[in-house]
Amino acid sequence: MLMACRVINKRRHVGLQQLSSFAETGRTFLGPVKASKFIVDEECRGSVLVTSAVRLLESLDLSSAVGQLLSEAVQAQHHVYRTGTTTLLFLIGAWSRAAEECLHLGIPVSSIVSVMSEGLTSCIEEVTSLQVPVHNVFDHVDDTRTFSGFESLSVSLSPSLPVPSDTGLLQKEHALQEVASQLLTTYSLPGRPTQLAKLLRTQSKVQADQNTSHALQTLSYRLLADTHCRESALVHSRHFNRMGANQWTSKPEGSLGRQGVATPRTSGCADLIELEVGLSHGDRGSMALVDAAVRLQHRSTGVRPGSQAAPFVFDVSRVLTCCFPGLPETSSCVCPGYVTVVPTSSTALIEELQQQPVQVALIKGDLTASYRHPGFNQSVNIKTASESMMVQRDSLEELWTNHVLQILVKFNVNLVLAQGSVSERLLDTCLHSRRLVIGSVNSSAMQAFAEASGAVQVAYITQLNENCVGSGVGVAFWGSIPLDVGGVDQTAIVLNTEGIRLVTVVLTGPVPAQMQAREDRFWACAYRLHGALRERSVFLGGGAVELSCLSHLQHLLGQPVRSGSLPHTAASLYRPAVLQGLADGWHRYLSALMHNTASYASECEASTAVQHHLQSAAASGSPSSYILSEHSKLSSGVFNSGISGKLEPIPRVYDVVTPKIEAWRRALDLVLLVLQTDSEVITGLGPTQIKPQEAEGFAFL
Repeated sequence: MLMACRVINKRRHVGLQQLSSFAETGRTFLGPVKASKFIVDEECRGSVLVTSAVRLLESLDLSSAVGQLLSEAVQAQHHVYRTGTTTLLFLIGAWSRAAEECLHLGIPVSSIVSVMSEGLTSCIEEVTSLQVPVHNVFDHVDDTRTFSGFESLSVSLSPSLPVPSDTGLLQKEHALQEVASQLLTTYSLPGRPTQLAKLLRTQSKVQADQNTSHALQTLSYRLLADTHCRESALVHSRHFNRMGANQWTSKPEGSLGRQGVATPRTSGCADLIELEVGLSHGDRGSMALVDAAVRLQHRSTGVRPGSQAAPFVFDVSRVLTCCFPGLPETSSCVCPGYVTVVPTSSTALIEELQQQPVQVALIKGDLTASYRHPGFNQSVNIKTASESMMVQRDSLEELWTNHVLQILVKFNVNLVLAQGSVSERLLDTCLHSRRLVIGSVNSSAMQAFAEASGAVQVAYITQLNENCVGSGVGVAFWGSIPLDVGGVDQTAIVLNTEGIRLVTVVLTGPVPAQMQAREDRFWACAYRLHGALRERSVFLGGGAVELSCLSHLQHLLGQPVRSGSLPHTAASLYRPAVLQGLADGWHRYLSALMHNTASYASECEASTAVQHHLQSAAASGSPSSYILSEHSKLSSGVFNSGISGKLEPIPRVYDVVTPKIEAWRRALDLVLLVLQTDSEVITGLGPTQIKPQEAEGFAFL
């Protein structure tokens, strides 16, 4: 599909121009008011709905070298962190334009690379003061305060899940149902009005860290339930930042900021609910599902506050998702165990198996007659001559299938889980012999069942023995009754066993085209929480960090050049212009961010607001103090939302430290890589000899 076009100067730095053109297509994904895009295939007339930068680039035909580099950078960010891809894409475009402008001013490539790298490194050091430490958030995870939201979703242990008498699942079910009764989960599409009576209920006081002199005060927040007001939906946004006052403390005496003024220090976060709400970025429904998964994991580990055991760690690898399009959103839930789908022809078998604990076998690879493990060296120079190869192949597979069935009967195995594909013939044979075989099982689920059931994973079914068979696994229908999910002749089931450390989040929705976006949002929330707990610190969100970077660059522009960091002549001539270009990139980012909050009529108006904050920060004498002060005001955050002050405040907003910094670094690294590559291959006329009619062309996206 023709996304956009831009005039390309073929004798200039084409790579930088292509980067900025590609990045322009994803600017509507930045901020809380996201605009979805339909990507249409002109050949087959098919279309796909995308709501994120990574899905956009996956759908476009990026055949050029620059397009492939851009796609790889965004995919790498998404694969590791699951967040920050839109920021990465936008900054690539903004800093590509900045590098182009520097080239037009005649600045050498080496100076652009050195000064831009120096400026970003200095910004990363500057924003350290905006980090919030995270303390012992699981000390109160078992109390009555929970992540509140809609009453439409649930944390469920399937009512029909069998509880064998020789296991301890009765106690486990009772404990999990207690968690389920406490959790009220929700789902809401960003930027869409939702009926909320209370989004965050009044919470008890949060216990302060022992080394901090100021206690965190009680969070008592509520949103208006006006479903017809567009602004009431936008107050969920991370960019409005309505916080309680008096949440900042000062550094000890003698600790001065860059301008000789004491730099404020943020108070720590010691409450799981506060951390989750701050990291939800307005998507309370997805974060509520993450909260439910965390609590189920915490309960399954048996860790208690104050115990001497190893502290609880949220293992995001033991959380799986299962999407069922075509069902109402109210069917979404969080279940302990493994949720998957089987053909509806297995319904009678499931009804039989759910009345008893089953024996399980775990196969690490494919369950087919021709499967060989990775690294297997097949014999060479062997030829088989036969009049009917097809007859021989069928007979061999039939012999193998009968042999597998004999092994399963010998060890009384009722359930087989295979990490790879499964032979269709074996599936039918096992179904007739009242045995369930499931393929394409996630490796994390395989390991979880191995740990909980005592089974040992084997590469080949012929390696199975009585010591490799697990026991005590329960099978049940998801939702208590057989349910055809997605209209594809499949039934959802739940596999569970005592002590399993595995949670499946079931995502449902009436529109199949939105399921990928909903799953991406869930994983973004899960990885944000996982990263914050792992790093034990978060950034203040809502644009505070980016505004601090912009303010710091403005401060550097006013400093005299220090000889020694660069050749004095080059530094004095080029350093201010390059730093200004880097700052312009931040300015464009903040302007687009504010414009996409629907609080400003245009990016020009948003840009004026950013400039006003910069002037106020500089006049205050301590930009960090100004940013923290503005961030804590009830009537306005760093960016005034323009909503009536009658609304009660919402909690602080957080960003994960490493994904944000890595997005900045990846963006600048890619821009500088393309810049230096272009400088090596550009040939032709000088800049003053180029004829416009010969040098210009079109780049189609």
